[in-house]
Amino acid sequence: MFHQLETQAFRKLSQNPTPLSDSRIDELLANEWERFKSSTLGSEMEFEIAKNTLPLGVVSSFQHWDPYPISIKSAKGAWMTDVDGRELLDLSMGFGAMLAGHLNPVVVEETKAALEVGMLFVTPSPISRDAAERICKRFSIDLVRFANSGTEATMYAVRTAKAYSGKDAIVKVEGGYHGSYDPLTVSAKPSLDKAGPADNPNAVIPDGATVGTVFVVPYNDLEALERTFKAHASEIACFIVEPVLENLAIVLPDEGYLQSVRDLCDTYGIILIFDEVKTGLTAGPHGAAQRIGVKPDLIALAKSIGGGLPLAAFGGKREIMQVVVDNRMAHFGTFNGNPLAMAGVRAIDKICTPEALAKAEALNMQALQRISEIIDEYQLPAHTVGFGIKGCITWSVDPVRNYRDYKATDFKVAELSWLWSLNRGIITPPGLDEQWLISLAHGQREIDILVEDFRELAQALRA
Repeated sequence: MFHQLETQAFRKLSQNPTPLSDSRIDELLANEWERFKSSTLGSEMEFEIAKNTLPLGVVSSFQHWDPYPISIKSAKGAWMTDVDGRELLDLSMGFGAMLAGHLNPVVVEETKAALEVGMLFVTPSPISRDAAERICKRFSIDLVRFANSGTEATMYAVRTAKAYSGKDAIVKVEGGYHGSYDPLTVSAKPSLDKAGPADNPNAVIPDGATVGTVFVVPYNDLEALERTFKAHASEIACFIVEPVLENLAIVLPDEGYLQSVRDLCDTYGIILIFDEVKTGLTAGPHGAAQRIGVKPDLIALAKSIGGGLPLAAFGGKREIMQVVVDNRMAHFGTFNGNPLAMAGVRAIDKICTPEALAKAEALNMQALQRISEIIDEYQLPAHTVGFGIKGCITWSVDPVRNYRDYKATDFKVAELSWLWSLNRGIITPPGLDEQWLISLAHGQREIDILVEDFRELAQALRA
């Protein structure tokens, strides 16, 4: 069943905010960067060595920041240890890939059991069939295929939609990120000098990308979406969207927006794809689609479904996935459905009970509420947003409803907030616009650390 639970999202705007001092922010930033450099000499050394064999010294470009990123040598539960020996509270948790926590005992047990029977078969197996049944049941889809990354999942979902519809154009949201498949890199955080008007944005194509026809619309703007559908329905195969945007901090759908999107897709004969690579089980025990109460035609999954093992999936309605059955959309992959990744599915299916996720969400909502109270106490120009077990502080007095709102937030104080926490043993993603994640391994101690760290930052900002 799909229920309307949109009201269970969290957003609390600041009461009586007052501006921050730019000079104070600059002073604190300078101090914090000096503190960073003096306490992370091991990470600096590791970075210099890694540059000899890895571009930017990292295995994925988002991991890099200037002057160098933190290098981690081990992790367990909610904590990581860096090469300088510092214990760091992990509030990044792989954007949801570590939903279970690092080295979760059930994940470890299932993975060890898998190693006893085989690492890779490259044939059908009861092991992969069992995992497919678990995914279909949990996410209420008819058919599913496994892949190895979120990029693969979104790419194959789009290709499936194109094969089924016989059309080639796609529609995506401005600022939305869906991995590295060329058409989906269009207007993923474009520069505003190229992006055009807010209500009718340009499709900004990255250098070197081959994209075909891609139309770009603002999130939470039904008029722009219908205008695009009406003008180009004969060309458009699909509309791909995160039900809750999680590449721009957390951007919530307006009440009724996603149901209206569903209705428009039905009216114009356009396939609706929900990219739940980042939401998935972090949104609830059955994902964001079921929580919000709007069923897409296809869904892309990754991160939260594998217990930390490399795993992704795409699937949906039987009649659409039939294009994989009849080979209109050929889907291949040597490592698809390998026993180790399938062990992650079994483990997650066991431990991600409604009760376990509700406990993590309650801790997240507690953190959001307490941080909101600190924002009000210190009259900070910020607000909190949360969905499921993810939360964030957005440095704006107004709600962020789309990419242009996000671009108007205060990135300087966002950098300070991130760096302040990193220097005090709390690691969050380096993008300045990402969110924290309360995993199954986090408890009250970790929430208290998060909240009190923010209180100290607020005191420093108003000193």
